[in-house]
Amino acid sequence: MRVIGVDPGSAVTGFGIIQGHNGTVEPVAAGVVRPQARLTYPQRLHTIYQRLCELIGEYSPDAMSLERSFVALNVQSAFRLGEARAMALLAAAHMSLPLFEYAPANVKLTVAGHGRAGKSQVKFMVRRALAMDESSILTDDAADALAIALCHLSMARFPAANPQRRRGVRC
Repeated sequence: MRVIGVDPGSAVTGFGIIQGHNGTVEPVAAGVVRPQARLTYPQRLHTIYQRLCELIGEYSPDAMSLERSFVALNVQSAFRLGEARAMALLAAAHMSLPLFEYAPANVKLTVAGHGRAGKSQVKFMVRRALAMDESSILTDDAADALAIALCHLSMARFPAANPQRRRGVRC
Protein backbone atom coordinates (compact mmCIF):
# COMPACT_ATOMS: atom_id res chain seq x y z
CA MET A 1 0.00 0.00 0.00
CA ARG A 2 1.29 3.45 -0.88
CA VAL A 3 0.17 6.37 1.29
CA ILE A 4 0.65 10.13 1.01
CA GLY A 5 0.60 11.95 4.33
CA VAL A 6 -0.07 15.69 4.34
CA ASP A 7 0.78 18.20 7.07
CA PRO A 8 -1.18 21.25 5.90
CA GLY A 9 -0.15 24.85 6.38
CA SER A 10 -0.76 28.00 4.37
CA ALA A 11 2.94 28.99 4.40
CA VAL A 12 4.43 25.47 4.29
CA THR A 13 2.62 22.21 3.60
CA GLY A 14 4.57 19.04 4.27
CA PHE A 15 4.08 15.84 2.30
CA GLY A 16 5.44 12.36 2.77
CA ILE A 17 4.88 9.28 0.65
CA ILE A 18 5.63 5.81 1.96
CA GLN A 19 5.27 2.31 0.61
CA GLY A 20 4.30 -0.63 2.79
CA HIS A 21 4.70 -4.16 1.48
CA ASN A 22 4.91 -7.53 3.27
CA GLY A 23 5.64 -5.97 6.66
CA THR A 24 8.28 -3.55 5.42
CA VAL A 25 7.93 0.19 5.06
CA GLU A 26 10.10 2.43 2.93
CA PRO A 27 10.10 6.12 2.11
CA VAL A 28 9.20 7.05 -1.45
CA ALA A 29 9.31 10.86 -1.34
CA ALA A 30 9.08 13.67 1.18
CA GLY A 31 9.27 17.43 1.06
CA VAL A 32 7.32 20.62 1.34
CA VAL A 33 5.11 22.82 -0.77
CA ARG A 34 6.19 26.39 -0.09
CA PRO A 35 4.18 28.89 -2.17
CA GLN A 36 6.00 32.08 -3.05
CA ALA A 37 5.41 34.86 -0.53
CA ARG A 38 4.69 37.37 -3.30
CA LEU A 39 1.54 35.48 -4.33
CA THR A 40 -1.86 36.53 -3.09
CA TYR A 41 -3.37 34.30 -0.44
CA PRO A 42 -5.81 32.63 -2.89
CA GLN A 43 -2.89 31.98 -5.26
CA ARG A 44 -0.93 30.41 -2.40
CA LEU A 45 -3.84 28.06 -1.67
CA HIS A 46 -4.12 27.22 -5.36
CA THR A 47 -0.39 26.38 -5.44
CA ILE A 48 -0.86 23.95 -2.54
CA TYR A 49 -3.84 22.29 -4.23
CA GLN A 50 -2.10 22.09 -7.61
CA ARG A 51 1.13 20.63 -6.20
CA LEU A 52 -0.74 18.01 -4.15
CA CYS A 53 -2.63 16.95 -7.29
CA GLU A 54 0.70 16.70 -9.15
CA LEU A 55 2.19 14.54 -6.38
CA ILE A 56 -0.85 12.26 -6.36
CA GLY A 57 -0.63 11.92 -10.14
CA GLU A 58 3.12 11.28 -10.08
CA TYR A 59 3.28 8.76 -7.21
CA SER A 60 -0.17 7.11 -7.45
CA PRO A 61 -0.82 6.58 -3.73
CA ASP A 62 -3.65 4.32 -2.60
CA ALA A 63 -4.78 6.71 0.14
CA MET A 64 -4.19 10.14 1.65
CA SER A 65 -3.82 10.62 5.38
CA LEU A 66 -4.29 14.00 6.97
CA GLU A 67 -4.02 15.31 10.48
CA ARG A 68 -7.41 16.20 11.92
CA SER A 69 -7.85 19.83 12.92
CA PHE A 70 -7.25 20.85 16.48
CA VAL A 71 -8.61 23.85 18.33
CA ALA A 72 -6.16 26.73 18.10
CA LEU A 73 -5.99 29.63 20.52
CA ASN A 74 -5.67 32.08 17.65
CA VAL A 75 -8.89 32.03 15.63
CA GLN A 76 -7.22 33.55 12.57
CA SER A 77 -4.57 30.78 12.61
CA ALA A 78 -7.30 28.17 12.88
CA PHE A 79 -9.02 29.62 9.80
CA ARG A 80 -5.75 29.59 7.82
CA LEU A 81 -5.05 26.00 8.81
CA GLY A 82 -8.59 25.03 7.83
CA GLU A 83 -8.18 26.64 4.43
CA ALA A 84 -4.91 24.77 3.80
CA ARG A 85 -6.57 21.53 4.94
CA ALA A 86 -9.37 22.22 2.48
CA MET A 87 -6.84 22.22 -0.36
CA ALA A 88 -5.67 18.74 0.66
CA LEU A 89 -9.28 17.55 0.97
CA LEU A 90 -10.07 18.98 -2.45
CA ALA A 91 -6.97 17.41 -4.04
CA ALA A 92 -7.92 13.99 -2.64
CA ALA A 93 -11.50 14.36 -3.88
CA HIS A 94 -10.41 15.65 -7.30
CA MET A 95 -7.98 12.74 -7.73
CA SER A 96 -10.54 10.18 -6.36
CA LEU A 97 -8.19 9.27 -3.53
CA PRO A 98 -9.61 7.80 -0.29
CA LEU A 99 -8.94 10.18 2.61
CA PHE A 100 -8.33 9.26 6.25
CA GLU A 101 -7.93 11.72 9.12
CA TYR A 102 -6.13 11.16 12.41
CA ALA A 103 -5.98 13.19 15.60
CA PRO A 104 -2.52 14.65 16.30
CA ALA A 105 -2.24 12.68 19.55
CA ASN A 106 -2.98 9.42 17.70
CA VAL A 107 -0.28 10.16 15.13
CA LYS A 108 2.27 10.86 17.87
CA LEU A 109 1.19 7.80 19.86
CA THR A 110 1.47 5.53 16.82
CA VAL A 111 4.85 6.82 15.68
CA ALA A 112 6.62 7.85 18.90
CA GLY A 113 4.75 5.81 21.51
CA HIS A 114 3.56 8.91 23.37
CA GLY A 115 0.59 11.13 22.47
CA ARG A 116 2.40 14.28 23.58
CA ALA A 117 5.72 13.60 21.85
CA GLY A 118 7.62 16.65 20.67
CA LYS A 119 8.65 17.43 17.10
CA SER A 120 12.21 16.18 17.62
CA GLN A 121 10.94 12.89 19.06
CA VAL A 122 8.54 12.38 16.16
CA LYS A 123 11.26 13.19 13.63
CA PHE A 124 13.67 10.77 15.31
CA MET A 125 11.12 7.95 15.27
CA VAL A 126 10.13 8.64 11.64
CA ARG A 127 13.79 8.38 10.63
CA ARG A 128 14.10 5.16 12.61
CA ALA A 129 10.90 3.59 11.23
CA LEU A 130 11.92 4.40 7.66
CA ALA A 131 15.62 3.56 8.12
CA MET A 132 16.62 7.08 7.09
CA ASP A 133 20.11 8.14 8.06
CA GLU A 134 20.86 11.44 9.78
CA SER A 135 22.53 12.84 6.67
CA SER A 136 19.28 12.96 4.70
CA ILE A 137 17.58 16.34 4.97
CA LEU A 138 14.14 16.10 6.54
CA THR A 139 12.23 19.22 7.51
CA ASP A 140 9.84 19.18 10.46
CA ASP A 141 6.86 19.55 8.10
CA ALA A 142 7.98 16.62 5.91
CA ALA A 143 8.67 14.51 9.03
CA ASP A 144 5.17 15.28 10.34
CA ALA A 145 3.67 14.29 6.98
CA LEU A 146 5.61 11.02 6.99
CA ALA A 147 4.39 10.39 10.55
CA ILE A 148 0.79 10.89 9.41
CA ALA A 149 1.36 8.43 6.55
CA LEU A 150 2.95 5.93 8.96
CA CYS A 151 -0.05 6.29 11.26
CA HIS A 152 -2.41 5.40 8.43
CA LEU A 153 -0.33 2.44 7.33
CA SER A 154 -0.29 1.18 10.91
CA MET A 155 -4.05 1.63 11.30
CA ALA A 156 -4.70 -0.04 7.94
CA ARG A 157 -2.59 -3.04 9.01
CA PHE A 158 -4.09 -3.23 12.50
CA PRO A 159 -7.63 -1.81 12.31
CA ALA A 160 -8.60 -3.24 15.70
CA ALA A 161 -6.04 -0.90 17.29
CA ASN A 162 -8.04 2.10 16.08
CA PRO A 163 -10.94 2.78 18.46
CA GLN A 164 -12.61 5.14 15.98
CA ARG A 165 -12.72 2.45 13.34
CA ARG A 166 -14.41 0.06 15.81
CA ARG A 167 -17.19 2.64 16.28
CA GLY A 168 -17.66 2.77 12.53
CA VAL A 169 -16.24 6.27 12.14
CA ARG A 170 -13.95 6.83 9.21
CA CYS A 171 -10.88 8.39 10.72
